[in-house]
Amino acid sequence: MVITGTPCATNGLTLHEPSSASASWRVALPHTVAAVPVARALVRTALAELEHPADHDTAELLTAELVANAVEHTAGRGPIELVVELLPNGCHVEVHDPDPAPPGGLARPGLTAPDPWQEHGRGLLLIRALSSACGHRPTSSGKAVWFRLPAPPSRLRPA
Repeated sequence: MVITGTPCATNGLTLHEPSSASASWRVALPHTVAAVPVARALVRTALAELEHPADHDTAELLTAELVANAVEHTAGRGPIELVVELLPNGCHVEVHDPDPAPPGGLARPGLTAPDPWQEHGRGLLLIRALSSACGHRPTSSGKAVWFRLPAPPSRLRPA
């Protein structure tokens, strides 16, 4: 399997791994809020180019939440990394950041609901509610926070 790289003007090297069963992209993003729309655009483009059946809007929304959390809640200014993997049965998105601390409340819901009058506090709730699975894992340089979205079942066509 050959991995091809495409220089990305503002974000480093984007890797695309072609395959008949899946496709994946990795991109380094700046540790700034400017990373959020770039990440959304990458997910939108990846899903659209391959006509992937996963819910594009939900994938974009949850990716934006992961990237925004990485930018806002992690220590350091090193780049974060977005990994998008499109599989026949759905998509898997990871955001890698340099902070080893696990994201609060992703795998286990908090005891209190988010304050409806506050701007913050709903991102992890959205990820838990809208994804088929989510979590985090340690990496050699920090952690990866991830979610999965299933591909909807194919519609049955009348004979």
